[in-house]
Amino acid sequence: MSQNVYQFIDLQRVDPPKKPLKIRKIEFVEIYEPFSEGQAKAQADRCLSCGNPYCEWKCPVHNYIPNWLKLANEGRIFEAAELSHQTNTLPEVCGRVCPQDRLCEGSCTLNDEFGAVTIGNIERYINDKAFEMGWRPDLSDVKPTGKTVAIIGAGPAGLACADVLTRNGVKAVVFDRHPEIGGLLTFGIPAFKLEKEVMTRRREIFTGMGIEFKLNTEVGRDVQLDDLLKEYDAVFLGVGTYQSMRGGLDNEDAPGVYDALPFLIANTKQIMGFGETADEPYVSMEGKRVVVLGGGDTAMDCVRTSVRQNAAHVICAYRRDEENMPGSKREVKNAREEGVEFQFNVQPLGVEVNANGKVCGVKMARTEMGQPDAKGRRRAEIVPGSEHVVPADAVVMAFGFRPHSMEWLAKHSVELDSGPYYRPGRQRKRLPDQQPENLRRWRYRSRFRSGGHRDCRRS
Repeated sequence: MSQNVYQFIDLQRVDPPKKPLKIRKIEFVEIYEPFSEGQAKAQADRCLSCGNPYCEWKCPVHNYIPNWLKLANEGRIFEAAELSHQTNTLPEVCGRVCPQDRLCEGSCTLNDEFGAVTIGNIERYINDKAFEMGWRPDLSDVKPTGKTVAIIGAGPAGLACADVLTRNGVKAVVFDRHPEIGGLLTFGIPAFKLEKEVMTRRREIFTGMGIEFKLNTEVGRDVQLDDLLKEYDAVFLGVGTYQSMRGGLDNEDAPGVYDALPFLIANTKQIMGFGETADEPYVSMEGKRVVVLGGGDTAMDCVRTSVRQNAAHVICAYRRDEENMPGSKREVKNAREEGVEFQFNVQPLGVEVNANGKVCGVKMARTEMGQPDAKGRRRAEIVPGSEHVVPADAVVMAFGFRPHSMEWLAKHSVELDSGPYYRPGRQRKRLPDQQPENLRRWRYRSRFRSGGHRDCRRS
């Protein structure tokens, strides 16, 4: 890096420019322009190479951030890409969609006084540039083991597992019901955050590594789990969380009330030219007054999608104040720029319907912040007598997700618990063939982790 140890003073943090608002508000394209070579090198040079790199420890996958920042600054792109892939299966995705302001950049030593190093955008630059220059994972030293594993789910967990298995000589075959890999990366995250060509390129890279994909293939319908257990040495489950959490509101099943995930998935499929399904019908918000309930990044995806669909007005309603909002501050800022109205400290009580039974508003009550809950977040307490109605033609509920039940999985004594996990069935007598030895069940929680006992992100 530069010999000037005070480079971070001479050169301030610079984020890549955004596309013009007039484009952002109508097109589903990534809003950030990529760094140029000069910008990436200069911003990487701001890194202090801390002896105790908080950025690395705050990162869920513990990326070697200072190391590949140094390589980027020196123009050693292939080496930087190789290093970033040692800890992360999809670094070009993380560079785009991870909430860096809450993770690596939020813990950067420079953050409070000088502005954090632009870690995410440099990560994106490193890997996009390396792919453009022809870099691909080197598997020349990998020795085949003769083992094969069926992976159910082509989302982040399944892809990470396939990547690690392939690097260790195990043949990975990935099954997924969708027409493209990526799971919610492809179909849940809108293209203005992650353009779909990113995952198309990644599929080509994985295929070149020897990973086999069987898309448009649903377990339990097109192929049976029993057959996979017979054919493969092991089966990995990385099926994602597709069950929307509901609010228990009056009239939440009325026409005009939508769950966030089916809304986002159907919109992406429509853009990609794939057909809609009965459980994920395409919904257009054009000309409608839209109220999105929730304060996380999924809520931000819904409000910003509604803007691009030419909604008449879009409101994000959240029961706590802005400080306690779980969504990325960057995403909130982007949504505001694009015309979204935020209403904080409002608790939804029910959905209002007209004489035809269709949505006409959301009954709300104002809240004030009380004592912290078990997680340290202040509770939202309803202010008596503050009920009011917010007019709406469409309501989107973005309250989070849980694992969805699957009959074919339950037959093998794998059940859902009360949290975000699958677990073995309750302690009861099972026949030996009820849970075959080669059925691998891992818990999963974070984007690139699938396993209570095994971490598929690192080899």
